[in-house]
Amino acid sequence: MSTLKFIAAAACGIALVAPGRDTAHAQTDYPARTITMIVPFAAGGPTDVVGRIIVESMSHTLGQQIVIENVIGAGGTTAGTRAMRAAPDGYTIMLGHMGTHAAAVALYPNLAYNPSIDFAPIGMVAGMAVLILAKKDMPARNLGEFISYVKQHAAELTMAHAGMGSVSHVTCQLFNSILGVSPKLAAFQGSGPAMNALVAGKVDYMCDQVVAVVPQAKANSIRVYAVSTPTRNPALPDVPTAKEAGLPLFDASAWNALFAPKNTPQPIIAKLNAALVKALDDETVRKRLLDLGGDIPGSAGRSPEALAALVKSEIAKWTPILRPTEGTN
Repeated sequence: MSTLKFIAAAACGIALVAPGRDTAHAQTDYPARTITMIVPFAAGGPTDVVGRIIVESMSHTLGQQIVIENVIGAGGTTAGTRAMRAAPDGYTIMLGHMGTHAAAVALYPNLAYNPSIDFAPIGMVAGMAVLILAKKDMPARNLGEFISYVKQHAAELTMAHAGMGSVSHVTCQLFNSILGVSPKLAAFQGSGPAMNALVAGKVDYMCDQVVAVVPQAKANSIRVYAVSTPTRNPALPDVPTAKEAGLPLFDASAWNALFAPKNTPQPIIAKLNAALVKALDDETVRKRLLDLGGDIPGSAGRSPEALAALVKSEIAKWTPILRPTEGTN
């Protein structure tokens, strides 16, 4: 073989091998720069609060800063679409929840992503109880009275939510369907703004995750009627369960979890999962989540495989319950 042919063949060999070596090298050195965590709602809402609790510990473990990018719109699905389309290199991840990765399948017929296919699960962060809430001057003193009041005045009442497909929308639509009512709906760019409207008395009622409710409940700035989980929440022990209060069908638990775009290399997913697990074992992180009423998953519920199974089961649960809602604004 001539010298020129040998050099050409060697160059081709290098061209074929180098990309694989670069990919492996990138995975070994990951992370080498800042990571973006997309949060699908406005700053100050429950999903945002949960994200900010875990990023400090995860950043420390990974040796690179994780910055939060709040992407609002369409009940969190705008953020889901952006995260799905991001490069699968571990530098863009998403804090999704039961709205963006389960209920949205039923509520958005033209959803740009398939939650069970287009994402690589990283791990569960925390489960969150959901509470039925009303403005402070609502005349109903307990859930039974509130149910009667809503049934009598549904056409006059306004239910706040954080966008179609959000936890606040999905769970309150479950409440409405149990009662057989169709109140006016008021959509906000996140649970935080919706809660502010409830506190100000500009809307009549809503449902929200316990993490966002605790401060307002302790300040007596809203009425809290019931919690959706089978047991009372330690953060608000005086609030009865829906079953105790006479509405057993109102049974739902919100959850927050980390996802990466599909095809993100497994070694990167493993590093992110390990950092998340370490954060959930950190006493400071645990205390902050527990003080806000969060339910921290045990070891069996923290793996990517457990999260993948949860997403599939939640899609199967909510799809028959939810239908596109007319008049959502």
